[in-house]
Amino acid sequence: MLIGLPKEIKNHEYRVGLTPASVRELTQHGHKVLVQNGAGAGIGMTDEQYLAAGATLVADPAQVFAQAEMIVKVKEPQPQECAMLRPGQILYTYLHLAPDPEQTRALVESGAICIAYETITGPGGGLPLLAPMSEVAGRMAVQAGAAHLEKSKGGMGVLLGGVPGVPAAHVVILGAGVVGTHAMQMAVGMGAKVTVLDKNMDRLRQLDLIFGNRIHTVYSTAQSVEDAVLDAELVVGGVLIPGAAAPKLVTRGMISRMKKGAVVVDVAIDQGGCFETSHATTHAEPTFVVDGVVHYCVANMPGAVARTSTFALNNATIGHAVALADKGWKQALKDNAHLKNGLNVAQGQVTYEAVARDLGYAYVSADLLLG
Repeated sequence: MLIGLPKEIKNHEYRVGLTPASVRELTQHGHKVLVQNGAGAGIGMTDEQYLAAGATLVADPAQVFAQAEMIVKVKEPQPQECAMLRPGQILYTYLHLAPDPEQTRALVESGAICIAYETITGPGGGLPLLAPMSEVAGRMAVQAGAAHLEKSKGGMGVLLGGVPGVPAAHVVILGAGVVGTHAMQMAVGMGAKVTVLDKNMDRLRQLDLIFGNRIHTVYSTAQSVEDAVLDAELVVGGVLIPGAAAPKLVTRGMISRMKKGAVVVDVAIDQGGCFETSHATTHAEPTFVVDGVVHYCVANMPGAVARTSTFALNNATIGHAVALADKGWKQALKDNAHLKNGLNVAQGQVTYEAVARDLGYAYVSADLLLG
């Protein structure tokens, strides 16, 4: 198969879909890889390293999209990239379609085979291709939140861990999944007072056994969320419903009653966000203020630590990329039900139920397309 690697063009996105090591993995299976010049420059990977791994370099993205049978990316295709997709071409990347009707429409119209990292499941449950970026984003959420609590960045001027004689800030984490757990680890390590809310009591018990009295675990209800949020200096939103729009757990009314200069970090923004006041921001302009509360809603947070993120992502994605290239998309999906769960759009049909429901499309089962 001829595989294409374009350079990412989203704002401040430096990650790359394939490292030279991943390219080598594909070429050793007999495949050819077209790499756009400078695709890995943002993480210090040179064109010479890609050549040494067996890639062929091309000058511009149009050549990559025109020639490749499968496109491997990191972030969802931007409008100009969607326009270059063609019927039957495989797109393997993060998509986050539920809150993005424009992208969904463009992918449906393209006729391409669109496989989303974030809905591929794993044998032990969970979302193994989303997990590494959730780990990064969870850790970054507390790092970013701590920075924006500084007065010069619009916050209330509070040090997250406090100092002797002055209490630490209260960090509230909504969701005890991968994002929440890694945010919690960072917040505990920085000396904050930490409250974690979730509806999964088994998960709360696990965290309580691990962290003991260093955290407070609370069953999530509308009342407990409100009580925690109104007491917080920093709130991290890490709630995920796979493939679907995130639930709005924090209302505009709650935001209006929060402490002035408090910070909210919405890690769920890729799926629409879990704060009613959220809208996506960029690394260039990461925050906005609503009712005195600083909102950090960067939609590609791991892009800021692109080198770490790229290697973590490639560890998770390369196995399925090889399977798709070796077998073709239909056989690869027939052979692996977890990979099949990644199929979101194919041949002009929406094949992921939550996306179809949220955006008003007819749902077509992947099995119907696979025969």
